[in-house]
Amino acid sequence: INELRFLLYLVGSPLIPLQVQVGHSVHKPVKDCSIQASTAKYIVQQYIAATGGPAALNAVNSMCVTGQVKMTASEFHQGDDSGVNLKSNDEMGGFVLWQKDPDLWCLELVVSGCKVICGSNGRLSWRHSSNQQTPASTGPPRPLRRFLQGLDPRSTANLFLDATCIGEKIINGEDCFILKLETSPAVREAQSGPSFEIIHHTIWGYFSQRSGLLIQFEDSRLLRMRTKEDDDVFWETSAESVMDDYRYVDNVNIAHGGKTSVTVFRYGEASANHRRQMTEKWRIEEVDFNVWGLSVDHFLPPANLQIGI
Repeated sequence: INELRFLLYLVGSPLIPLQVQVGHSVHKPVKDCSIQASTAKYIVQQYIAATGGPAALNAVNSMCVTGQVKMTASEFHQGDDSGVNLKSNDEMGGFVLWQKDPDLWCLELVVSGCKVICGSNGRLSWRHSSNQQTPASTGPPRPLRRFLQGLDPRSTANLFLDATCIGEKIINGEDCFILKLETSPAVREAQSGPSFEIIHHTIWGYFSQRSGLLIQFEDSRLLRMRTKEDDDVFWETSAESVMDDYRYVDNVNIAHGGKTSVTVFRYGEASANHRRQMTEKWRIEEVDFNVWGLSVDHFLPPANLQIGI
């Protein structure tokens, strides 16, 4: 169960350490910026057009998404190639995702009997496992990576409007523009806690020059955990998501399938460095926009988090 929960937390329900305005209206680009930033804003405008246009995107005020997932994990210890311990187990499951403007969302993910619930009520984000006796983890409002995997074009556009264009790359035979976004020190500090510090967090988006759609999404984060023995532990997490099967739902172009690969590298301890690799394949079954009757009550955190909110 612990291995599966680790898999669900890092791959199935990861939060992006950026305060992205999930679901807000698409903002217009500004002219007073660098060539790289201006180019990025132009690419984002092409993406907005490719996913339905401002009118279609801004007409969405809520959504419900159901899908299936298949997760696989393998692990090994670096520096001990003769004793590499590879193991691979496919875990099947599904999820339901609710979202409502401006920053309300909730994800329920169940894989092989293990359930993880995470969400945001606009003031804090939280994550909790039904198989876990420890308290749920909380933090500032943050978007779910799944939103940025072709499900919420408006949030993706708002995120990358602040990016810079750093070049081009071919992804799966598609010529793509590369947009890069660095998390600011202020946001990193806000997302850090008393026992850990986010040293850096970088996001890349690969947008097709032909279709204008987001083909690949990557993010990399380095986190330092403080210990009582002053022997800090570093966690480096890199994720790469490839989206495909774009289809229109109520005039909005949504990616209905994809694959995410995550590598977690832990180092800094006296023990051997540890690396773990995980993959998730997902398939969207149904997307409904502007869900009638969806209220704030649907996005309440667990009961043990009600105090002090």
